[in-house]
Amino acid sequence: MAEKNNNKPLSRSEKEKFKQLLLDKRKELIGDVGNMECNTLNGNNDTSQHSPLHLADISSDNYERENLLGLMESEIKLLIEVEKALARIDKGNYGICEGNGEFIPKARLKAIPWTKYCVSCANQMEKFSKTGIPSRKKYNFASGFDDPDIDHYSNRSILKQEYE
Repeated sequence: MAEKNNNKPLSRSEKEKFKQLLLDKRKELIGDVGNMECNTLNGNNDTSQHSPLHLADISSDNYERENLLGLMESEIKLLIEVEKALARIDKGNYGICEGNGEFIPKARLKAIPWTKYCVSCANQMEKFSKTGIPSRKKYNFASGFDDPDIDHYSNRSILKQEYE
């Protein structure tokens, strides 16, 4: 059995510090996404610079663009998690684990201010994830048929609940 979490609730000043951390992270992410968007969508779309056109150059450009789009997607997902954490602060339930209702240790909140799970619950979800049952959304990529942790055919009802 997991040990009882003896952490105390966050004080008002601690919540304000975490709120500021989250606001700073949100600002950083918005800037990163904006820069990536400019580089990807408004960047060097002029193919006339490839004179004559070289397939290797075009392929390399496409690879870089796809890579940036993937990074943008990850940053946007993290931005959403930061926004949700800010909403939890406003609602008054920030720092409370959504898995077991206990207080999340302050050290964990300092490391991952947008977390909604204590270490114990996060570890449990990782164990379930390895067995093929999706238990939480990932930050790095969108769920798709290339996700090795999910058996899309046998867990279709679970996926529908989790990702909708």
